[in-house]
Amino acid sequence: MLENIKLSFSGIMSHKMRSFLTMLGIIIGIAAIIAIVSIIEGTNKQIEKNLIGSGNNNISVEIARGDDPVDFSGEGIPDGLVDLNEYHINELKNIKHVKKVATYKKRNECDGVYYQDNSLGNGAVLGVSRNYLQTCDLILKKGRTFSKFDYTKFRKVVLIDECAEKTLFQGKDPIGQTIEIQKEPYTVVGIIGDKKEFKPVINNQDDYYTYYSNKSGRILMPNTTWQIPYQFDEPSNVVIKVDKTSNLTTVGKLAAKKLNNIIHANDPSIKYKAQNLLEQAKKIQELKESTNMMLIWIAGISLLVGGIGVMNIMLVSVTERTSEIGLKKALGARKITILGQFLTESVVLTSIGGIIGVLVGIGLAEIVSKVNKLPIQINFLSAVFSVIFSMLIGIIFGILPSYKAAKLEPIEALRRE
Repeated sequence: MLENIKLSFSGIMSHKMRSFLTMLGIIIGIAAIIAIVSIIEGTNKQIEKNLIGSGNNNISVEIARGDDPVDFSGEGIPDGLVDLNEYHINELKNIKHVKKVATYKKRNECDGVYYQDNSLGNGAVLGVSRNYLQTCDLILKKGRTFSKFDYTKFRKVVLIDECAEKTLFQGKDPIGQTIEIQKEPYTVVGIIGDKKEFKPVINNQDDYYTYYSNKSGRILMPNTTWQIPYQFDEPSNVVIKVDKTSNLTTVGKLAAKKLNNIIHANDPSIKYKAQNLLEQAKKIQELKESTNMMLIWIAGISLLVGGIGVMNIMLVSVTERTSEIGLKKALGARKITILGQFLTESVVLTSIGGIIGVLVGIGLAEIVSKVNKLPIQINFLSAVFSVIFSMLIGIIFGILPSYKAAKLEPIEALRRE
């Protein structure tokens, strides 16, 4: 085998230009596949990171009708739904991989939130339990956080995030100011923000609407005062902190199942449903991958053309070396030896093309990333698979020429010279 590899390199080096042109189809095909796969992998990772955020590993379990959250402001509280208590929370805490559990009530598109003439508009108001900030990795930026007495004394105080601060106060210090929530006065006591600052990568308008919907600010109040501007005994949603991102989907489904086994609305279409960010990411990834698969098929055609080129040049090589084959057979070389020599040369030729193609593909991916600002991720396994695949091309398209060389009769081969 080692001798065959040495002979293969010798043959390739003796016809450098012809060998390079033969490998070119393999190089282009492998380079295109590596570049496309790297961009797909990078884009998928970016989508997942954009949706899940900075890695706080939180998943929400909300009351929904089908796929849409129940709008309590429009339809009231469905019969049979009750608010969560300590028993329900403890059941959720017993789920494997769960670190913390907090409850919240929520209103989106809050037209009823004002500071003077400024409205929050598209934001959200949440009534939260005491451990909500720790569960969601929210930190205090300014002022103070909720105290025990804010909950027990039913104090009308709120925390706002920096987005709500800009929308409502437009540069004015909000601490100590009074805002209206459904015409009820609430005092701003603190400004909160995410523990890990994260901004999703936006490459187009679709990305903007995907990642920035309902990002006009959050206002948090103690859940004990929720009934003042909103409804009494309104059921709570749950946010769960999980030990790692890969367990988000599993924990979310188990939590929803537990709550639905305990709490039954009279309307069977209303159930607790996990906010499945990983599934959402998967759907977007599949949409982008379906487009890129067409490019991979086109790159595959390049490999097919390259393989035909390898077969053609190996047939030429067999013709050129007919006397050499005849001499080897006259000296006792077996058919399997001749077959192995030419097949090895074909595999070496395509393997070199595969390795060069991988390097070119990585470079091409880096260039595309820099020019179009697209994320990439080089997959080592894809590179190894590409080289192995190029070797298979050498075997498949080298069999016919190798077999032709092996079956030559020594007398006939020597006579041709």
